[in-house]
Amino acid sequence: MSISRGRGLQANALGTFDTVVMAVAGSAPAYSIAATTAVLVGSVGLASPAALLYCAIPMLGIALAFSYLSRIDVNAGASYSWVGRTLHPFLGFVSGWALVISATIFMVAGSLPAGSMTLALFDQDLADNTALSTVVGAAWFVLMLLVLLGGARLTVRAQLVMSGVELAILALFAVLAFFHTGNARAFDWSWLGFGHFDGMQGFASGALIAAFYYWGWDVTSNLSEETRNSRRTTGLAGLIGVGIVFLLFEVFTIAVNVILTSKQIEENDANVLAVLGEEVWPGWGGKLLIVAVMLSTIATLETTLIQVTRSLFAMGRDRTMPSALGRVHRRWNTPWVAIVVVGAVALMMFIASNALGSVGDILSDAISAIGLQIAVYYGLSGLAVVVAYRKMLLKSPADFLLGGLWPLLGALFMFWIFVESLGELSTAAITIGVGGLAVGLIPMLWYWRRGSDYYRPARLDASRTVEADYVPDGGASGPSLVHDGLPTDF
Repeated sequence: MSISRGRGLQANALGTFDTVVMAVAGSAPAYSIAATTAVLVGSVGLASPAALLYCAIPMLGIALAFSYLSRIDVNAGASYSWVGRTLHPFLGFVSGWALVISATIFMVAGSLPAGSMTLALFDQDLADNTALSTVVGAAWFVLMLLVLLGGARLTVRAQLVMSGVELAILALFAVLAFFHTGNARAFDWSWLGFGHFDGMQGFASGALIAAFYYWGWDVTSNLSEETRNSRRTTGLAGLIGVGIVFLLFEVFTIAVNVILTSKQIEENDANVLAVLGEEVWPGWGGKLLIVAVMLSTIATLETTLIQVTRSLFAMGRDRTMPSALGRVHRRWNTPWVAIVVVGAVALMMFIASNALGSVGDILSDAISAIGLQIAVYYGLSGLAVVVAYRKMLLKSPADFLLGGLWPLLGALFMFWIFVESLGELSTAAITIGVGGLAVGLIPMLWYWRRGSDYYRPARLDASRTVEADYVPDGGASGPSLVHDGLPTDF
């Protein structure tokens, strides 16, 4: 197998449209609605549309932070690089590790529904079999692993097909739900207010779950080294992606409140969207939305794999994790070692997950745990942009609002829901979420003591950003440093 060290990701493989599709697919609208709605409703009841609305506002602040930071530092590690170069390298590593561990947990949380939805197309009883769902989900996961190994262009083509069909089905059912007459309850504007939350702690736990809904749009930043004109494209695509999925989430969450009873939601905790489809279009509706969820789940497995493998690639390249992770396949221009390692770890987790209970039980704890980890690395990124742009924030009202105040408020919101929700979560969710972050201290301290250059960074300052010349694959004389600032817009 022909391999190379250092750089080698396929520059300029993705255009603007491709990147927007990746952002939407990363948030997995159909999967998020199907797998997470029952968890959200169980947490905040009829206030689920409000939780999504009030989480979208700070989430846009974080998307603005990613947009501004991607203009001055193109790096596959994204927040791992940005936070390390602005706040502190230890916090940068924690930021990168939070993404790695949350994405790895998602391999189980996402693959199980992929298997379950596939089986549901043939027999609903089979879909409730956790062991069989695990086997089928693992098969989809391995297929996505092979697609990812084949390079960025193949990955994008597969994504265009899967996400295209998914969004077409969701758009159809959004219209059908609007004209549906058999309602369980009438729409109430109070669903978008604060009245249905059980205090601030209840709101925080709902917002934590809502953060999981949105999570994934930032895959565009992990693809920055493979995107044309990435300093503009990756951030813009992330913002567009958040806007699109927000509209879809609100429409379908309100539709679930209107059309389904509390009992229907509770009894179909991992399959709410299929039940909604059956109510809106008896016979065909449930099957079509199962297809949408299946495609959405498989698509987001692919984007999550991109995030974790690109993050590990950046860490391996910087020698903050085993350097082999920074190896790139010479023919396919993909971080093949990182892909193989993630695949092996995830498959072992699939096997272990069978001891944890039903698909619904696994999803509930995993979603909350991932929400904690998302809050950490999104919050740190929101602080990082304020530090990086601190000398430029008073140059114009737009810079102050979009590059400073809004991202800062987004960061503070993420940290707040992290702290507030700890009192509401199960022991399992906290153990997975916080324990997973704590494990990262081991490699962080090990490679810090070994003298990785990552821990002696060139500070990121938007007022005097200096870009290094692009070094083609094979031209680098040594390990790529995180602060090289690879430009891909040539």
